[in-house]
Amino acid sequence: MLLSEILEYLEQTATFSLQEDYDNSGLIVGDSSADITKALIALDITEDVMDEAIAGKFNLIISHHPMVFSGMKKFTGKSATERLITRALKKDIAIIALHTNLDNYSKGVNYLLCEKLGIRNPIILRPMADRLFKLVTFCPHSHASAVRESLFNAGAGNIGNYDYCSFNLSGQGTFRALEGASPFVGKPHEIHFEKEERIEVVFTSNLEKKLISTLLKTHPYEEVAYDIYALKNTDPTSGAGMIGQLETPLPAKEFLENIKTILNIGCIRHTSFPDHPIQKIAVCGGSGSFLIKDAIAAHADAFLTGDIKYHDFFLPENRMLLADIGHYESEQYTKQLIFTLLKKKFPTFALRISETVTNPVNYL
Repeated sequence: MLLSEILEYLEQTATFSLQEDYDNSGLIVGDSSADITKALIALDITEDVMDEAIAGKFNLIISHHPMVFSGMKKFTGKSATERLITRALKKDIAIIALHTNLDNYSKGVNYLLCEKLGIRNPIILRPMADRLFKLVTFCPHSHASAVRESLFNAGAGNIGNYDYCSFNLSGQGTFRALEGASPFVGKPHEIHFEKEERIEVVFTSNLEKKLISTLLKTHPYEEVAYDIYALKNTDPTSGAGMIGQLETPLPAKEFLENIKTILNIGCIRHTSFPDHPIQKIAVCGGSGSFLIKDAIAAHADAFLTGDIKYHDFFLPENRMLLADIGHYESEQYTKQLIFTLLKKKFPTFALRISETVTNPVNYL
């Protein structure tokens, strides 16, 4: 299988455009035209994970955390990252990272964490902004259905749990074909009036090139008129963290004891127990302190995440239980998530979840 096929599928699901500005998701090492025979899935890439990949003759490692976040100027082997990249290049091992694009994906890291914890009907805690656009085009009534259908098939018109969403309005367009034109309707050098349909569809930013290409192929006119508008609306299908509810409310202490058992956590740091039971819960796998105020504003009874700093524990002011469940522990199911994603599309492809435990934190 070509590496480009895997990248194309990942782009269609947890699109790399969902990653945060600081992130480095995508193909980090390798040639997209390379033939991939076996892939190893890991949370982090360490020396032990690389040993596992080489021993198992894997020529692709897919990790959650990128090895490289920023530019590197030297490869002298003085750091673990330099050594790992050098080893990967020597052994022709490609490396893909699925990081914050998988965090911000509606069926990604946080969705799976909610499933494991029994949190029902989760929705995005902080929906992404500056991601939604609207495409408006005008075409003759005879071709409106075909144009509209092609845009839907290319991914436009999805709003929440609905698809095939559009607005359509009949009107009259005018144009005059000049020298060198080959008009679909009308005569050269004469103003032509044509009954047309205005079609409006919403789309996410990563689909823009695909939609324009689809529109130009499907539309009958030689010169296709279309407008693209940036929308202020947030995208409810992507963003940071999730929030949902337990089926039955629990006392705070019992709730955390359950979390500790489910996630096999050595230690949970938390704020004081609130008087009210816990039912509405916000989560963010990895480092989610930036969402504490979002969880409070959403009236969450508890917020679970990792890497919480000392002063962050003051923020809830007894309005919400805040618990640090660990960075690794909150993302430990990500390997299974990536495995399931790829197996669904490529059921016969050789995939294996790394057996190496990469958690650098130990508990005494």
